[in-house]
Amino acid sequence: QVQLVESGGGLVQAGGSLRLSCAASGSISSINRMGWYRQAPGKQRELVAAITRSGSTNYADSVKGRFTISRDNAKKTVYLQMNSLKPEDTAVYYCNVEVFVRDIWNPTNSWGQGTQVTVSS
Repeated sequence: QVQLVESGGGLVQAGGSLRLSCAASGSISSINRMGWYRQAPGKQRELVAAITRSGSTNYADSVKGRFTISRDNAKKTVYLQMNSLKPEDTAVYYCNVEVFVRDIWNPTNSWGQGTQVTVSS
């Protein structure tokens, strides 16, 4: 019902920047929350940043001041601007959205396919 297409991952040197994009599609009535998670090898998936329908944002302590989450409601797209990247930021980054879809009362949570971000030292 909801499809997420991620892009923007890649290989970058420490101190560099990347911008991730995640476009949602499907029978979406409204978007309640959009966010980014990441998972490094051998580690649990963790929240990186999220933005609610009101525009409130939340960031992991490890990325505060370096990453910025934003959205384009018209395009149903969420972005993650990542600056001053560190090797420890290396992970697969997953887009996650909580949306309301047509004819369904409860929100639906969907995950993107993941995009690899590798930061070299």
